[in-house]
Amino acid sequence: MVYAIAVFAPLVGALISGLLGKAIGDRAAMGASVLGMLIAAICGPYAFFALVQDGHSSTVDLGTWMEVGKLHVSWSLRYDPLSAAMVGMVSFVSMLIHVYSIGYMSHDATRWRFFAYLSLFTFAMLMLVTADNLAQLFFGWEGVGLCSYLLIGYWYEKPSACAAAIKAFVVNRVADLPFAVGLALIFMVFGSIEFSTVFANVSKHTADSYHLFGRDFPALEAIGFLLFIGAMGKSAQLGLHVWLPDAMEGPTPVSALIHAATMVTAGVFLMARMSPLMEFAPCATAFVTIVGASTALFAATVGCCQNDIKRVIAYSTCSQLGYMFVAAGVGAYQASVFHLITHAFFKALLFLAAGSVIHAMSDEQDMRKMGGLAKFIPVTCAVMWIGNLALAGIPPLAGSYSKDAIITAAYLAHSNVGSYAFACTVLAAFLTAFYSWRLLFMTFHGKSRADHHVMEHVHESPLVMLVPLLVLSVGAIFAGMALNGWFIGHEQEHFWHGAIFNNPHNEIMHHIEHAPLSVELAPLIAGVLGIALAWFMYISRPELPAIFAKEHGGIYRFLLNKWYFDELYDRIFVRPMTRIARFAWKIGDATIVDGVPNGLAAIAAGSARQAVKLQTGSLAAYAFTMLIGVVVLVGVFILFR
Repeated sequence: MVYAIAVFAPLVGALISGLLGKAIGDRAAMGASVLGMLIAAICGPYAFFALVQDGHSSTVDLGTWMEVGKLHVSWSLRYDPLSAAMVGMVSFVSMLIHVYSIGYMSHDATRWRFFAYLSLFTFAMLMLVTADNLAQLFFGWEGVGLCSYLLIGYWYEKPSACAAAIKAFVVNRVADLPFAVGLALIFMVFGSIEFSTVFANVSKHTADSYHLFGRDFPALEAIGFLLFIGAMGKSAQLGLHVWLPDAMEGPTPVSALIHAATMVTAGVFLMARMSPLMEFAPCATAFVTIVGASTALFAATVGCCQNDIKRVIAYSTCSQLGYMFVAAGVGAYQASVFHLITHAFFKALLFLAAGSVIHAMSDEQDMRKMGGLAKFIPVTCAVMWIGNLALAGIPPLAGSYSKDAIITAAYLAHSNVGSYAFACTVLAAFLTAFYSWRLLFMTFHGKSRADHHVMEHVHESPLVMLVPLLVLSVGAIFAGMALNGWFIGHEQEHFWHGAIFNNPHNEIMHHIEHAPLSVELAPLIAGVLGIALAWFMYISRPELPAIFAKEHGGIYRFLLNKWYFDELYDRIFVRPMTRIARFAWKIGDATIVDGVPNGLAAIAAGSARQAVKLQTGSLAAYAFTMLIGVVVLVGVFILFR
């Protein structure tokens, strides 16, 4: 019961805020939404720790959803360590974001609508992570996609926000098509989409093949590839990442929720949940590793040159998701989920701290117009330091435990893709430390570059915004050491209790604590070097970045323009599709579809106008017309007699 309350409390808050918001007012609507999240934030972690104590997984059956032929789908909540950990994290972090939003959105005109969307988003994510079958998972999957569209485009009066919302929606639909095909293929192979049935029968279908394009493909490999492509869209992996930076057009609490606790982690969760199947698809997992490692390095390089404070953190999210997929790809699913949980705390902290900076700077987001803010907003500066230390993997903060475990797992894979992933993740660790401290130094330290009028109004955020930051700071510091033993340490087998499956030949998690010292120290050394370089370039020699940008303009522009992915996609996909759509509109629709009926209608109307002229009202004219008709009729009769 407690578990179900944790899942459905946000839905109740969303319904009250969304349906009654105008009637009861903003304050009551916000109260209902936040109250629902407070209940969920109490019940979710409680259910998680209760499961840790008794170790008993179960299913909360809510009834039958659909029965169509051989397809039988129940509506159930899966209660195992993986789902319970996700519910506890999502509900708690989302609750803090809701509380923070009370202050951040205090001047917005339609707060009831914002809080309704926020709570609905949380509910959709909770439905996704508690799904007991693939249909229910797909329901939550599409739910977070819809809510992300609503939240990114919340300020719909801004054309840029509308464009960003549409972009996120379209890119995710591109990825969701192969994902849906993968679900259909699972039903074809296993005759069911229930997790328990599928997982119990994976070993029986390892030799099955799927015929496509005149060739036979291993069915499990095909399913693995299709599911991962779906995950690439939600989790913004290289190639399908282009929506993620534009999502910054939404309010900052939305950025924190999407990037830290909900939508982007859905793909990582999917890989962990489907581990019993992915373990028998080695080609698919190798592809996961390569894409994850490439994403980690790509996003880290781009983050080094961005000037928008939220975009830097957005590319950091993209990079950290790459780490999580590297872990899943090499079979260290436990490390992947561990980093997902720790990342939620410090990434939510960084986004909300960035929101506090933006709030203090009168909505300014360009770091080039900041500097020297530490003395004006010291609490925000302190929590930003904590978040960046965790992100850079500096011990003993949370990120050091989970990120180091992933890098070690890549090394222990002892494969070509593992070696590639190890090199990419270590280099990305160096770049991560560099761009995170670049953000810190440009924003809080050095000389102020802000407008004098703006600096006159700089102030610390209200308590309702600072308290969530302080709570998240505690998580960013202690979550790693608190959860390490359960997730990847000596208690991992007892903790996971079969929720994550490792192939008998996959012993990577057993060796992760016995890696060479040089491997264990590599991410720490890379992080320290990155911090040192950022200090040298932005504090000791602040003129160096401008010199580098001038002397290496090609590289700088390449990174500043995000490897030109948007321009490439615009030329390859957007412009041709726009031309095709315009042709279909002007020729197909306007000329043919509308033109033919409109032409016939015009002929009928013209004929009617001419026929009307015969109605003169003169009896003599009518009699003469009748006489002509009789003569013509008699003439025809005589002619053809």
